[in-house]
Amino acid sequence: MNRLELFDRYRSLLFAIAYRMLGSFTEAEDIVQEAWIRWQHTESIVQSPKAFLSKIVTRLCIDYLRSARVHRERYTGTWLPEPLITERPDVEDRAELAESLSFAFLMLLECLSPTERAVFLLREVFDYEYAAISQTVHKSIPNCRQIVRRARQHLVLRRPTLSNFDDRDLLVERFLDCWDRGDLPELMTLMAADVTLWSDGGGKVVAAQKPLQGCQKVARFLVAIRRSRLTPTLVSQVITVNGQSGIINIVDEHTHSIFSFEFTGDRIRSIFAVVNPEKLGTVKIKLLRSISG
Repeated sequence: MNRLELFDRYRSLLFAIAYRMLGSFTEAEDIVQEAWIRWQHTESIVQSPKAFLSKIVTRLCIDYLRSARVHRERYTGTWLPEPLITERPDVEDRAELAESLSFAFLMLLECLSPTERAVFLLREVFDYEYAAISQTVHKSIPNCRQIVRRARQHLVLRRPTLSNFDDRDLLVERFLDCWDRGDLPELMTLMAADVTLWSDGGGKVVAAQKPLQGCQKVARFLVAIRRSRLTPTLVSQVITVNGQSGIINIVDEHTHSIFSFEFTGDRIRSIFAVVNPEKLGTVKIKLLRSISG
């Protein structure tokens, strides 16, 4: 098997690691491309291509996050991950996939240092042995174990309590129907009392600088968007975003925004609205035409 075939075997894994590390489709692809360049120029014999390539990608991501920290601290408004338009995963894979790809999970990872994030992801999401993780991040095995324990406690991951993912899908469909009709009372019943709306415009377009919180405030804001003459007419549809149901909003065959959700019980707990055009460019025009047509 030649170098390209070996690399292609692990390409999806490498992208999965990079995207969860960076929260960006574009940056993750750049990291994978850089890993390919380094793989091409590797002269020594590699016993485990998977371990070797995973280490390259993880180290590149750690270095990138360290250099990007200042940029993210100066980001205009709320920073949200770049949406990843995915296929609907198989039922048996959905719980794990949705949790590790969800906006809520990726935003929680932002409170970890780059090295802590790498250790936590490699162990908890990708099930790497501590020995391999230790070699990747240049820390002892006991130290890596301690990082994972601290990260678990710090993140306090909020796991969904819905009985199955079909319930979530139905909830998002009901949300879109109520939003389309401007049904304020019904829309409020779908959201938790302390629901939060996060909006990421990145200073490129108009967006709320601070999160909106509270069932009535968020519902009124969403209905106002639909009714305002200053807002272009949106064509909206439920799609799979970051492993679970989300909403894509189209204006003239261009992506206006993408909504992702976090749930608690049978209610929506958080709404993540990405409107920064720089984070929406990866959506295929083919997909947009199928939705608007």
